[in-house]
Amino acid sequence: MTVQDLINSNLFQLKNAGDDPERDITAPFCCDLLSVAMGKAPAGCAWVTVMANINTLAVASLTDAACVILAEDACVDEVTLNKAEMQGITLFTTGLPIFDAALSIYQKLNP
Repeated sequence: MTVQDLINSNLFQLKNAGDDPERDITAPFCCDLLSVAMGKAPAGCAWVTVMANINTLAVASLTDAACVILAEDACVDEVTLNKAEMQGITLFTTGLPIFDAALSIYQKLNP
């Protein structure tokens, strides 16, 4: 599944379409502790978190995440949204709990 496939699925609300819609998503990844995510998020992951701030985007960039999904109705502010646009990071939001959001990605990757 690519980032564009996830956009087209309408599972989540798209806040910013990043620079690489044809990027393959390798796995869902759930973590809210940024220092842990820095060391453990696999490249190409769809990172599901409630940490809706600019530091999350820095970690997403460092770990080479394919996209970020802000779960549980985490609100993204304008500064973070503008940074996602500047860095070309695909950013979604959802009201789903973290586990359910990650599970929906997993199910799409493993039909």
